[in-house]
Amino acid sequence: MDVAGATHACVALSCWARHASALAFEQTCEPDPGFAATLAFFACPAEAKDKVKVSFIGPLTGGTAANGIGGRNSAELAVRLRNADAKAKYEYELLVLDDECKPNVAVQVATRAGADRAIVASVSHYCSVAAIAAVETYNRLGLPMVVWGAVLPDITYRNQFPEVHRVNGTMINQNEVAAKLMTGLGFKRWVSIHDTTDYGKAHNQYFSQYVKADGGDIVGTYGVTADQQDFTAELTQAKALTPEVIYFGGLTPIGIRLRSQMDKVGLKAVFQGTSGIKSDAYIQGLGPLAEGSLSFIEGGPIEKLPGGKFFQAEYDKAGYKEPPEAYGAFAFAAMQLVLDKIEEVGPDRKKITDALGKVVNYDSIVGPVTFDDHGQNSVPLISKYVVQDGKWVVWEDSDYGSGKRKLGK
Repeated sequence: MDVAGATHACVALSCWARHASALAFEQTCEPDPGFAATLAFFACPAEAKDKVKVSFIGPLTGGTAANGIGGRNSAELAVRLRNADAKAKYEYELLVLDDECKPNVAVQVATRAGADRAIVASVSHYCSVAAIAAVETYNRLGLPMVVWGAVLPDITYRNQFPEVHRVNGTMINQNEVAAKLMTGLGFKRWVSIHDTTDYGKAHNQYFSQYVKADGGDIVGTYGVTADQQDFTAELTQAKALTPEVIYFGGLTPIGIRLRSQMDKVGLKAVFQGTSGIKSDAYIQGLGPLAEGSLSFIEGGPIEKLPGGKFFQAEYDKAGYKEPPEAYGAFAFAAMQLVLDKIEEVGPDRKKITDALGKVVNYDSIVGPVTFDDHGQNSVPLISKYVVQDGKWVVWEDSDYGSGKRKLGK
């Protein structure tokens, strides 16, 4: 039976149920010949659900694209699973936008999402430079959003925008843990190299603060631009200061160039990065030179998250070719949270914003989510990673953590 026939059958069935006798049904509905026989085998299709649009924003091109694509896949997975749930009230449509990890582009795509009144919420931004540039746009256009990866504290704390929330933690905690680990291992002398964005400068600020408090010494600090290619001058000067560790506050593309050029100038030091280099692309770009590099990120590794095994199993089942990367689980959790709030209060921006502002102990795959008065979730757990034999390995599970291998050796 075709769609028109199915519709006719359902209407006739409904009409039949409203009448007390077969005679009344026959006189009023006038079914086609043979309709009664068809009816015995026919089940009416489920009523169509209202469609609701949400958006995902992240870097899908450029040097941090691996992280953005992993986040996109993860957010899309949350939408797929919700649309497959018969209990869901709505059918969700996902608009994916590329912020290129650039402030001006982030504002443009946030404006595009915010100006489309059919979009009721967004899961946005891996790069802090993108997120901090766009937060006022979400506020101005009244679009509730949840950050899934950017770690600059000012994204939530510079203003008190009710539309802005973040499921992942900030760089404050990761730098505190990073300083404690490294000073605890006996390192004393650092050179800090950071990009000159708000992201890089803040990483330098917090790490320097904590490492000094823990007895370490920052013997030199250099700011570099995001598009800088040659670091010979900075690294030559750094080499003369005989640091034990190069601390890097920045993202994967610069991290690859810096670590590679350290080798060329003969600078023998441990390379300590932030969450910004926790990407398979970092290892792929450096090969054996990545060995012993460090990174620190909020939350636990996927396999140790409360819902990590479920998430990874569903991700694999969906057939994505790219890994979820460091913040994929947060992107999934952020989208699940957004969809849950839409199911709860309906596809209304103001109601969704209010509902997100009241989130307390929300059960997510990354653990409980509670937003403070600035929309920031508290993520007390920080995971420490080291590159071992071509893979990022949790510090405690590594040969370095057990003492079988020594950093810088």
